[in-house]
Amino acid sequence: MFTYILYALAITGLVLSFIKDRKKTKLALKKALKSFENILPQFLSILVIIGLAFAILTPETIQKLLGTSSGVWGVLAASLIGSITLIPGFVAFPLAAALLHSGAGYMQIAAFVSTLMMVGIVTIPMEMKTFGKRVTLIRNVSAYSFSLIVALVMGVVL
Repeated sequence: MFTYILYALAITGLVLSFIKDRKKTKLALKKALKSFENILPQFLSILVIIGLAFAILTPETIQKLLGTSSGVWGVLAASLIGSITLIPGFVAFPLAAALLHSGAGYMQIAAFVSTLMMVGIVTIPMEMKTFGKRVTLIRNVSAYSFSLIVALVMGVVL
Protein backbone atom coordinates (compact mmCIF):
# COMPACT_ATOMS: atom_id res chain seq x y z
CA MET A 1 0.00 0.00 0.00
CA PHE A 2 2.81 2.39 0.91
CA THR A 3 4.40 1.77 -2.51
CA TYR A 4 1.20 2.85 -4.26
CA ILE A 5 1.14 6.04 -2.21
CA LEU A 6 4.73 6.80 -3.28
CA TYR A 7 3.87 6.15 -6.94
CA ALA A 8 0.83 8.43 -6.66
CA LEU A 9 2.95 11.19 -5.10
CA ALA A 10 5.60 10.83 -7.82
CA ILE A 11 3.02 10.96 -10.61
CA THR A 12 1.30 13.94 -8.99
CA GLY A 13 4.62 15.75 -8.71
CA LEU A 14 5.43 14.97 -12.34
CA VAL A 15 2.05 16.27 -13.51
CA LEU A 16 2.43 19.46 -11.46
CA SER A 17 5.94 19.96 -12.82
CA PHE A 18 4.67 19.40 -16.36
CA ILE A 19 1.91 21.97 -15.82
CA LYS A 20 4.34 24.52 -14.40
CA ASP A 21 7.12 24.17 -17.01
CA ARG A 22 6.86 21.61 -19.81
CA LYS A 23 10.31 22.31 -21.20
CA LYS A 24 12.16 21.76 -17.89
CA THR A 25 10.09 18.67 -17.13
CA LYS A 26 10.89 17.13 -20.52
CA LEU A 27 14.58 17.94 -20.01
CA ALA A 28 14.51 16.35 -16.53
CA LEU A 29 12.83 13.22 -17.90
CA LYS A 30 15.46 12.96 -20.65
CA LYS A 31 18.25 13.25 -18.06
CA ALA A 32 16.56 10.64 -15.86
CA LEU A 33 16.25 8.27 -18.82
CA LYS A 34 19.92 8.79 -19.68
CA SER A 35 20.93 8.05 -16.08
CA PHE A 36 18.77 4.93 -16.11
CA GLU A 37 20.41 3.79 -19.35
CA ASN A 38 23.87 4.29 -17.78
CA ILE A 39 22.97 2.31 -14.65
CA LEU A 40 21.03 -0.47 -16.40
CA PRO A 41 23.98 -2.63 -17.62
CA GLN A 42 25.59 -2.69 -14.17
CA PHE A 43 22.25 -3.31 -12.49
CA LEU A 44 21.36 -6.17 -14.83
CA SER A 45 24.76 -7.82 -14.43
CA ILE A 46 24.45 -7.69 -10.65
CA LEU A 47 20.93 -9.14 -10.84
CA VAL A 48 22.17 -11.97 -13.07
CA ILE A 49 25.00 -12.77 -10.65
CA ILE A 50 22.61 -12.73 -7.70
CA GLY A 51 20.13 -14.90 -9.59
CA LEU A 52 22.84 -17.41 -10.44
CA ALA A 53 24.04 -17.44 -6.85
CA PHE A 54 20.52 -18.22 -5.62
CA ALA A 55 20.14 -20.89 -8.28
CA ILE A 56 23.37 -22.57 -7.16
CA LEU A 57 23.05 -22.02 -3.41
CA THR A 58 20.07 -23.78 -1.89
CA PRO A 59 18.35 -22.34 1.18
CA GLU A 60 19.94 -25.17 3.19
CA THR A 61 23.42 -24.11 2.06
CA ILE A 62 22.70 -20.45 2.84
CA GLN A 63 21.37 -21.46 6.26
CA LYS A 64 24.48 -23.55 6.91
CA LEU A 65 26.93 -20.82 5.82
CA LEU A 66 25.10 -17.69 7.01
CA GLY A 67 22.38 -18.97 9.33
CA THR A 68 22.13 -18.27 13.03
CA SER A 69 23.88 -21.56 13.76
CA SER A 70 26.96 -20.43 11.78
CA GLY A 71 27.82 -18.12 14.69
CA VAL A 72 31.03 -16.11 14.68
CA TRP A 73 32.37 -17.84 11.57
CA GLY A 74 29.23 -16.90 9.64
CA VAL A 75 29.53 -13.28 10.78
CA LEU A 76 33.21 -13.16 9.78
CA ALA A 77 32.48 -14.79 6.40
CA ALA A 78 29.60 -12.38 5.72
CA SER A 79 31.72 -9.39 6.76
CA LEU A 80 34.61 -10.45 4.51
CA ILE A 81 32.28 -11.00 1.55
CA GLY A 82 30.69 -7.61 2.19
CA SER A 83 34.10 -5.94 2.45
CA ILE A 84 35.32 -7.14 -0.94
CA THR A 85 32.03 -6.90 -2.83
CA LEU A 86 31.09 -3.75 -4.70
CA ILE A 87 27.30 -3.69 -4.89
CA PRO A 88 25.16 -0.54 -4.82
CA GLY A 89 22.73 -0.06 -1.94
CA PHE A 90 19.64 -0.39 -4.11
CA VAL A 91 20.71 -3.96 -4.85
CA ALA A 92 22.23 -4.79 -1.46
CA PHE A 93 19.08 -4.36 0.58
CA PRO A 94 16.84 -6.56 -1.59
CA LEU A 95 19.68 -9.10 -1.64
CA ALA A 96 19.84 -9.01 2.16
CA ALA A 97 16.07 -9.55 2.34
CA ALA A 98 16.33 -12.52 -0.03
CA LEU A 99 19.15 -13.99 2.06
CA LEU A 100 17.06 -13.58 5.21
CA HIS A 101 14.14 -15.36 3.55
CA SER A 102 16.52 -18.14 2.53
CA GLY A 103 17.62 -18.75 6.11
CA ALA A 104 20.48 -16.35 6.80
CA GLY A 105 20.75 -14.92 10.31
CA TYR A 106 20.17 -11.29 11.25
CA MET A 107 23.64 -10.93 12.75
CA GLN A 108 25.28 -12.30 9.60
CA ILE A 109 23.21 -10.09 7.31
CA ALA A 110 23.94 -7.03 9.46
CA ALA A 111 27.66 -7.76 9.10
CA PHE A 112 27.30 -8.27 5.35
CA VAL A 113 25.29 -5.11 4.66
CA SER A 114 27.25 -2.83 6.98
CA THR A 115 30.64 -3.89 5.58
CA LEU A 116 29.23 -3.71 2.06
CA MET A 117 28.23 -0.09 2.61
CA MET A 118 31.20 1.08 4.72
CA VAL A 119 34.30 -0.98 3.88
CA GLY A 120 35.87 -0.76 0.43
CA ILE A 121 38.62 -3.27 -0.23
CA VAL A 122 38.10 -2.95 -3.99
CA THR A 123 38.32 0.84 -3.87
CA ILE A 124 41.38 1.05 -1.59
CA PRO A 125 43.86 1.98 -4.39
CA MET A 126 41.70 4.90 -5.53
CA GLU A 127 41.00 5.94 -1.94
CA MET A 128 44.74 5.89 -1.10
CA LYS A 129 45.48 8.20 -4.03
CA THR A 130 42.82 10.63 -2.88
CA PHE A 131 43.11 10.54 0.92
CA GLY A 132 46.47 8.90 1.56
CA LYS A 133 47.43 5.50 2.91
CA ARG A 134 47.06 6.31 6.61
CA VAL A 135 43.56 7.82 6.37
CA THR A 136 42.38 5.00 4.09
CA LEU A 137 43.59 2.29 6.44
CA ILE A 138 42.17 4.02 9.52
CA ARG A 139 38.81 4.53 7.82
CA ASN A 140 38.53 0.94 6.57
CA VAL A 141 39.68 -0.66 9.83
CA SER A 142 37.31 1.58 11.81
CA ALA A 143 34.44 0.83 9.46
CA TYR A 144 35.11 -2.92 9.65
CA SER A 145 35.27 -2.80 13.45
CA PHE A 146 32.08 -0.78 13.64
CA SER A 147 30.37 -3.26 11.29
CA LEU A 148 31.21 -6.11 13.64
CA ILE A 149 29.82 -4.09 16.55
CA VAL A 150 26.63 -3.45 14.54
CA ALA A 151 26.33 -7.18 13.84
CA LEU A 152 26.77 -7.98 17.52
CA VAL A 153 24.15 -5.43 18.56
CA MET A 154 21.71 -6.76 15.94
CA GLY A 155 22.32 -10.28 17.19
CA VAL A 156 21.51 -9.24 20.75
CA VAL A 157 18.52 -7.06 19.85
CA LEU A 158 16.94 -9.40 17.33
